[in-house]
Amino acid sequence: MKDLMGMMKQAKAMQEKMQSLQQEIADITATGQSGAGLVKVTLNGRTELTALAIDPSLVNPAEKDILEDLVIAAHADAKAKLEVIVQGKTQALTDGLQLPGGMKFPFS
Repeated sequence: MKDLMGMMKQAKAMQEKMQSLQQEIADITATGQSGAGLVKVTLNGRTELTALAIDPSLVNPAEKDILEDLVIAAHADAKAKLEVIVQGKTQALTDGLQLPGGMKFPFS
């Protein structure tokens, strides 16, 4: 019974740490760029687009397709950077946990 109580305390502590980590991740921002910095996209930890900066030199109706591709590339760059940050933070939290093979944390 003592082991069960200890496990319950550990589970509660892990839940509290996870909630704190989720808030910390939500507050993170990452900026990606493309076109040698002519297009910049900023995402928050929930991967929501929070800022978009396009250099005025790119605003040419004849090159609309290029601009759209650059925005998509900058978004992908920001998302990749964000994923690295989140992975580092969750790895720090889960170090020492005995998770089954192939299981990632967080479980989303």
